[in-house]
Amino acid sequence: MRKNYWSGIAAISAAISVMVGAFGAHLLKNEISPQMLEIFKTGVRYQMFHVIGLFAVGQIDGKTANIAGFCLLAGSVVFSASLYVLALTGQAWLGAITPLGGIMLITGWIILAKAFFRQENH
Repeated sequence: MRKNYWSGIAAISAAISVMVGAFGAHLLKNEISPQMLEIFKTGVRYQMFHVIGLFAVGQIDGKTANIAGFCLLAGSVVFSASLYVLALTGQAWLGAITPLGGIMLITGWIILAKAFFRQENH
């Protein structure tokens, strides 16, 4: 994949994060419990944090960078979406999925570091 692709994905994810955050701040604050709203906000926060990683992937070329991008994107979707749905539905079993997203995010950051170290050697 072209490296610019990842920067585009990052921008889209950032826009979605802002929209979902606004939805939570304006429409959910009186509809769900404060505890569920905090869970929802955690999803928004983590989604936006990982936009930075996706932008970083967009700065380098190579297979390793693409793997990092896929891990960060998939991890962000699994982590944040599971928290969004948990907060909206109260389905506690979704909390068991969230750590899988977290593992993908950690893996993505480690692979991204490897991609940057490899880039330095070329």
